[in-house]
Amino acid sequence: MAVLGLGYVGCVSAACLARLGHRVIGVDRDPQKVESVRHSRAPFYEPGLQELVEATVSEGRLTTTVDLPAALQEADVALLCVGTPSETNGNLGLAQLQRVSLEIGQTLGGRKKPLVVVVRSTVFPGTCEEIVIPAMQGSALAAVVSNPEFLREGSAVKDFMEPSLLVVGGTSAEAVDVVAGLYADLPVEACRVTLRTAEMIKYACNCFHAVKISFANEIGTLCRQLEVPPDEVMATLCSDVKLNISPAYLKPGFAFGGSCLPKDLRALNYRASRMDLKLPLLESVLRSNEDHLRRAIQAAIALPVQRIGVFGLAFKENTDDLRESPVVTLIEFLLGKGRELCIFDPHIRLEEIYGTNRQFVLNAIPHIGKLLGESLEATLSWCEHLIIAQRPSESFARRITESGVATLDVTSLSAVASGTQEVS
Repeated sequence: MAVLGLGYVGCVSAACLARLGHRVIGVDRDPQKVESVRHSRAPFYEPGLQELVEATVSEGRLTTTVDLPAALQEADVALLCVGTPSETNGNLGLAQLQRVSLEIGQTLGGRKKPLVVVVRSTVFPGTCEEIVIPAMQGSALAAVVSNPEFLREGSAVKDFMEPSLLVVGGTSAEAVDVVAGLYADLPVEACRVTLRTAEMIKYACNCFHAVKISFANEIGTLCRQLEVPPDEVMATLCSDVKLNISPAYLKPGFAFGGSCLPKDLRALNYRASRMDLKLPLLESVLRSNEDHLRRAIQAAIALPVQRIGVFGLAFKENTDDLRESPVVTLIEFLLGKGRELCIFDPHIRLEEIYGTNRQFVLNAIPHIGKLLGESLEATLSWCEHLIIAQRPSESFARRITESGVATLDVTSLSAVASGTQEVS
């Protein structure tokens, strides 16, 4: 295989793949990097890399060249590990990727065997389709795959050899299998996904890491101001692996609501402001939630019907708590736009709701009682379109499907992406 680019990602990938037994030829336009590896020297410091380069070069499994066409002659796989630096406006600089893709495309004319072109560089979703695939000039011999790297500086060799995640995405199952097979000896199961999904996963992971670091720093800042030990707070938080350090709350869905999350965020941000503390991440959470709700409202208002059914009224499924329910806000907007509504929530009985729970919904929608449907079937038979505002049980989901009524599922992020009408 050929590894194109002997920078941080490329050199580590080349040496580690050679260590796994593959014959690897590293390619770079910089003769200094090429000569460095050729003489068994790592071109930069990374724990364990020097030893790997020495071993794999001496065993003949890792070689280098500046000649890209020559490197590709016998290669079955080409790993693109070129840089994608930030431009001044924040966009990715794709000049290196575009150049090397075109150079690969120019070598395909006289090629006799297939070549799997693997983009390991961090690229925005759609880049493979817009830049790399067109550069292959429609050759039936070339298949493009995305295989993002998850290497941390300072532990890159360990991260490669003991990966926590392996992502391979492409349109050709055979090409995806080829790339997944490169890592067959590692203790990880490849996640086989679509091309754009593979590109996006890298961004999701990195942004999540950035959010976690910023969250811990802001909580730590507030703790110190309150003379609370931040390490004790965060260590205790991390000990909860059921809700905190877990997949819980990490599935895209509807906006959050209820009696706890909005209230506690407001209180924390208020107290921080009284201490002249700026906590931008925590301050932005409620705004982010409001924008997410706004997208759902836009999608709902855009429905070209008059009679709309709504499944769900409480702030989430399996509760009758209406306090700060985002569904109530959604209903207010729809009523304000003149839509007729019929609402069904399996756990809402208005006559049984009392206290602040009852007061919240009656203050927002005084005539809510007239909008509640007696049953799901009654709601489905009346409406022209059903908005699913909370995840239905298996039984309710089946009955909704069998009714044939068109639905807009605002608990699914993709369902609200097409909403374009402005909410005022």
